[in-house]
Amino acid sequence: MKNYFDLTGQAALITGCSTGLGVQMAKALASQGANIIAVARRQNMLDEVASQISEEFGVEAVGISCDITDTATVEKTVSAVMERFGRIDILINNAGTGGVAPAEEITDAQFENEINIDLFGSFKVARAVAKHAMLPAGYGRIINIASMYGLVGNKIAPCAPYHAAKGGVINMTRALASEWGEKGITVNAICPGYFYTPLTVETLNSEFFRNYAKQMIPVSRYGNEGELDTAALFLASPCSTYVNGVILPVDGGYTAM
Repeated sequence: MKNYFDLTGQAALITGCSTGLGVQMAKALASQGANIIAVARRQNMLDEVASQISEEFGVEAVGISCDITDTATVEKTVSAVMERFGRIDILINNAGTGGVAPAEEITDAQFENEINIDLFGSFKVARAVAKHAMLPAGYGRIINIASMYGLVGNKIAPCAPYHAAKGGVINMTRALASEWGEKGITVNAICPGYFYTPLTVETLNSEFFRNYAKQMIPVSRYGNEGELDTAALFLASPCSTYVNGVILPVDGGYTAM
């Protein structure tokens, strides 16, 4: 029987992989045999994640501290991965931030920070990985984690910089998919809906937001742990060769309404 999601021996680099969705997706890839490079800023948390993944799934896992807004550090990180693994088959651009404030009160610094991390940072990592690993190999799977907020506006949690950055990630995905598709690299985006992460837990637990979610999400609930994993596995699969430039909402139907 063929395992369409077999990633044995592949190397997967996941940014924003010290907590939350990044760790969940890393575990999903590891469950199919991928070796994991967990990237984020806090080395102590990365060491813990890498150790846990290695122990649970029997794959090689390493944590590398990296500020994705710093080009030199990104290049150094990719070089270190290539020296150790000799390949990067899968990149999940998951690192991000998200400030909530009325648009008229957003400062220049807040807007710039959002763009620098969510959009420019994702580009810097994709550029380095493609240049040093995927283009020479003629193969790669890049998965950008955008947001359903990159597809629509919202009235409940004003965060214009986040909407702008994630909208940029979506069209950057299309641009890179168009440019690199003929070179064996697929570039796709996942647009998560409301999932619990360290950044969202306080907001999602409020009674006001819970009532809003029941009204606005067709499945009438937030996303559960693990419900993003199969989308990541699908787009990371060696068999998903003809899936390129796709923007995949995983939002319980929020953007269908």
